Amino acid sequence: MINCIIVDDEPLAATLLENHISKIDYLKLIGKAENALEAYKLLQNQTVDLMFLDIQMPHFNGIDFLKSLSQKPKTIFTTAYREFAVEGFELEAVDYLLKPITFERFFKAVERVLRNITDSKDDFIILKIEGMHRKLPLSDIVYMESQGNDIKITLSTHENFISKSKITDLEFLLSSKGFIRIHRSFIINTAFVTAFNNHEIHLGSYQIPVGRSYKQEFDSFTSIIIKNRLL
Repeated sequence: MINCIIVDDEPLAATLLENHISKIDYLKLIGKAENALEAYKLLQNQTVDLMFLDIQMPHFNGIDFLKSLSQKPKTIFTTAYREFAVEGFELEAVDYLLKPITFERFFKAVERVLRNITDSKDDFIILKIEGMHRKLPLSDIVYMESQGNDIKITLSTHENFISKSKITDLEFLLSSKGFIRIHRSFIINTAFVTAFNNHEIHLGSYQIPVGRSYKQEFDSFTSIIIKNRLL
C-alpha cells in the first residue's frame, strides 16, 4: 500500500486526482491540502510515500515547497504549465503530469513509483549469521571486512554481524549495487563515503585503508565523485 496526499488549490483538479487514486487498489489517499502550509502539516503528522503536488499555488509554489523539505516523499508534479518541467525533474520528481490528467497517463506515473519502491525494498542480501539466515538491507550496510574464513558486517546502526562467507563472492554479488572493494579485506558501501585521500577512505566515523592492488578501482570511483561534485 502506497500512502499518498494531494496538494492542489484547484477543487476540480484535486477531485479528478482523487477519482484516479480510488481506481488503484494499492494507493491510499490519506490527506488533501490546498497549499504548502497545509501540506507541511500532513507530512509532519502522517507517513507519506507519494505526493501529488501542484506548482502554481498561492503564497508558496510547489517547486519552492519541495525544495524546502529535508525529507522528501516521492513526488509527482501535477500542473498546467510546461515551463517548470526541467526544474521539476532536477528535484528528482518521479513524473510531471500536465492538466487535464488522463487516467492512462496517471496510471503510468504511479506504476513508475511502484517499481521504484519495489526495487528499493528488494535491495537486500541474505547471509547465514549465528545459525540463522538473516535478511540485511543493503542501504544499512556500511562496510564488510574479511576476517579469516568469516565476514564481519558493520551496519549504520553500529551493529556488527559475523557470517561464514567469502569476500570474493560478496564482491561479485554487490559490485553493481553501489559497493566497491578497496582492500583485500574490505568492501565498502559508497553511499556512506564522507572523506578520502590516496591512502584511506572515511565512512562517517569509520576509517578504511585503501589497498595498493585496488588503487585503480578506487581512483575511478573518486574521480567520478570529484567530476560530479558529489562530495
